[in-house]
Amino acid sequence: MAEDITYDLVVIGGGPAGYAAAIRAAQLGKKAVCVEMERPGGTCLNWGCIPTKALLKSAEIYDEIRHAADFGLTVGEVKVDFGAIMARSRKVSDQMAKGIEFLFKKNKVEHITGKARVLVPGMVEITEGAEKGKILKTKNILLATGCRPRRLPDVDHNNPRVLTSFETLQLKERPESIVILGAGAIGVEFAYFLNTFGAKVHLVEMKPTILPVEDEEVARVVERAFRKQGINVLTGAKSEEIEVTDKGVKVHIDQNGAKSELEASHLLVAIGVNAYTDGLVSDKVKLETERNYIKVNDVYATNVPGIYAAGDVIGPPWLAHIATFEAVNAVNGIFGAGKPRRVKDFPGCTYCSPQVASVGLTEAACKEKGLAYRVGKFPFVANGKAVALNHTDGFVKLITGEKHGEILGAHIVGPEATELIAEYALAIQTELTWEDIHASIHAHPTLSEALGEGAAAVHGEAIHI
Repeated sequence: MAEDITYDLVVIGGGPAGYAAAIRAAQLGKKAVCVEMERPGGTCLNWGCIPTKALLKSAEIYDEIRHAADFGLTVGEVKVDFGAIMARSRKVSDQMAKGIEFLFKKNKVEHITGKARVLVPGMVEITEGAEKGKILKTKNILLATGCRPRRLPDVDHNNPRVLTSFETLQLKERPESIVILGAGAIGVEFAYFLNTFGAKVHLVEMKPTILPVEDEEVARVVERAFRKQGINVLTGAKSEEIEVTDKGVKVHIDQNGAKSELEASHLLVAIGVNAYTDGLVSDKVKLETERNYIKVNDVYATNVPGIYAAGDVIGPPWLAHIATFEAVNAVNGIFGAGKPRRVKDFPGCTYCSPQVASVGLTEAACKEKGLAYRVGKFPFVANGKAVALNHTDGFVKLITGEKHGEILGAHIVGPEATELIAEYALAIQTELTWEDIHASIHAHPTLSEALGEGAAAVHGEAIHI
């Protein structure tokens, strides 16, 4: 039964896109409601970005303790409580989810726990949850249902030995061994985490390098580090057959024509994501899609008037910060609060060890485009703070235009890369040149000095190499 109230905006999905959209609408004085079938925060906060970073922090601390002697410290036996590590990650997610609920209340955003579908433009039905059957009347609808992990069609995903990132975050005990299919950010992060705590990890990637979207030089640094850490890295490899039993898994591999078998207690499928659109609209709503993702125009509008979409559900890049950016811009456009912007340059981050972060074009992409460019590189081994931290793997790599010196791409592999990349992202956004960064004084001793030296290195002006 429909209520008399008419919302300015109904948001379906409460992840980084959905909750940000609802809050932004409220900031503009609009009446907004967000429908989310689980807790606010979506996959990122509950089953992705946030809990995995909590796990990785535990791995980093454990790794530091194991190298305490390098700092002149003697440490006794360190015991690992894997269950407690996993439980802490859930507590972190719980805390952040409560934070989103507080923001809803603060901004007077209505929140409904349940599943929803669009009946027709202007009408949304709650199909699951305590308010099942309720009809929401609205002037605008924003679809922000995100994605879920891709599954392999010929593998029994009901077997507890077959995992996606979702199931991995619910483990109570550490797997003895694991085959990870896919070496993108998710696969690489779990490989580092599980290996650090003693699991035998086989990381399988069909592309020539792990982290295939990153600059090849950066990927090679991580690959070497992983091999040194004891991870079995197989690139140019694909699974031909997967056998799953109650005792473990066997994966038949073809690596550039060479056949082999990998046996492990568990299998982690990290081969990407699919848009979550099941039951999202009724048969009366004919949404246009492309490769299962909802198709939108430059102002995030679908082909159906009054219905918009943002975040992972409209396609790559599948990143939480991109989802938030898209959602805020979509709402701004809906309510005339500024011309919506589409994503152009954005930072990508991987939280393994060494960390990886990038923004803009890779060197390979510059070559493909036929651009005239220069490269400046500065190694962390020449940075005093990195040496003091005992984390000297990696480098800063800056790619600039030959003629004007504009920043085409920036790539960092090494300590705190995911924090450092913000300076280069801002530089690209504000159209700074390598000279502008070089002229900006970076405090000493800091890791950020490597950013200034990387810029200086473009024209051979770096002091410490």
